[in-house]
Amino acid sequence: MLYIWDIEEIIKATLQEHKLDINYELNNKLPAPMSYNVSTNTIKFNYLQINGYIANINFKIKETDEDCVKIILFHQLGYYLDFKKNKHDLRTLKYGEDFEKEQLLAEIERNSWEYGRTLVPERLKKSYDKVRSIDKMLLKNY
Repeated sequence: MLYIWDIEEIIKATLQEHKLDINYELNNKLPAPMSYNVSTNTIKFNYLQINGYIANINFKIKETDEDCVKIILFHQLGYYLDFKKNKHDLRTLKYGEDFEKEQLLAEIERNSWEYGRTLVPERLKKSYDKVRSIDKMLLKNY
């Protein structure tokens, strides 16, 4: 089991390694392991959700807990990169028709996985791709 300070250290080191200026904070009310908030430029994490997610993916990808956190983090960093490169009209999420919302959310999700993959070290790419393929199923269980 990883503790809060373990996860903070992984996030801090990864952000420094990639020279990314992003805030991060613990949020134990977060219903997902991690999320990126574009408005505040902050990655939020729930260490209990992270440990539960790792328990669900680790038997499928056989990585260390630290590398599992990095895989989760790279996906979140993909959101950061997507919003930095693409100026999505987020008003669609509030005012758009249902099909427009679905399209935009699907595009953002697809982009986040692709952009996040550009940061993944070669040794973790296979596991990252595996997590991507099973992620939707896992999150439905939460």
